[in-house]
Amino acid sequence: MSNNKITYTEAMAEVEKIVTRLRSGELNVDELSKEVARATALIAECRTILTRTEEDVERLINPTSEDETSNSSNS
Repeated sequence: MSNNKITYTEAMAEVEKIVTRLRSGELNVDELSKEVARATALIAECRTILTRTEEDVERLINPTSEDETSNSSNS
């Protein structure tokens, strides 16, 4: 991975592993806290990736709406 960026697929795979470990009961309290924090960060990153992707798709589907916004702010 370049620039330490994680992909959506990688993040979700790691979240799934954490959830499996949580369900198994194999984590002590210290590990539990660390894993929950990591899962929270990964989920936030996934949300960011999904939002960015949604915006990209929206621009592809409606390219004129962005142009109109740019033009109106230049007036």
